[in-house]
Amino acid sequence: MANYSCLNFELREQVAHITLNRPEAANALNLPLAQELEEVSLRCNEGADVRAVLLTGAGKLFCAGGDLKSFAAQTPAELPAHLKRVTLYLHTAMSRFARMRAPLVIAVNGSAGGAGLSLICAGDIVIAAESARFTMSYTRIGLTPDGSSTYYLPRIVGLRHAMDLAMTNRALTAREAEAMGIVTRVAPDGEVMASAEKLAAELAAGATTALGGVKRLLYASSQNTLSEQMELETELIAECARTADAQEGMAAFLSKRPPKFSGK
Repeated sequence: MANYSCLNFELREQVAHITLNRPEAANALNLPLAQELEEVSLRCNEGADVRAVLLTGAGKLFCAGGDLKSFAAQTPAELPAHLKRVTLYLHTAMSRFARMRAPLVIAVNGSAGGAGLSLICAGDIVIAAESARFTMSYTRIGLTPDGSSTYYLPRIVGLRHAMDLAMTNRALTAREAEAMGIVTRVAPDGEVMASAEKLAAELAAGATTALGGVKRLLYASSQNTLSEQMELETELIAECARTADAQEGMAAFLSKRPPKFSGK
């Protein structure tokens, strides 16, 4: 396990486990946590041994959002530059999580607000505890959203719902978040981590290049024209066809046996 002060990072059986570890502060995002998220995002993005990523929070809450105590410790003149530093590291991490081949599974162990909800919106597959609650919270303290939520949220829930959530800060139950697509599935409180770990292990055993290609295709689809998107599909399916996993997948299908993917 790598040594970090604000999160835990461990690679087990090709699954990178990231745990936000500031339970005494509701796992709120401060500058050190943003910097450490950037560091582990690079490890996940560059590590050929990382075939899935599982992100969760320590304690009862997933992430309460930005660390307002650390923000309030800045003078009014210093705060804008401080927030630019925080978002520099946070946004670099979010960009890498989107670009990496490994699927990002998020286990929402408890309630999430602000930047915590932004992290959830950036997940590829999200499993939430039945008791979890979700709120944007930013405008409640006179700030605008960050952490990529204004990119992902309208794409997930639509513009009208995104406006509602960002302006009113109304709280969603886990089931409401599931119905809106923010959460992929809901699990009983005591089963969230087991469900997320099982899913991450299944994804880590999958065809890694193909899974990464799915991420690239789906994230590009809202910006590309039909012709551009189909050209990207052509490029990526050809890229996958060069992999050992594609050869194994086809051979396994024809032999009517489960495939054994290597991630290569």
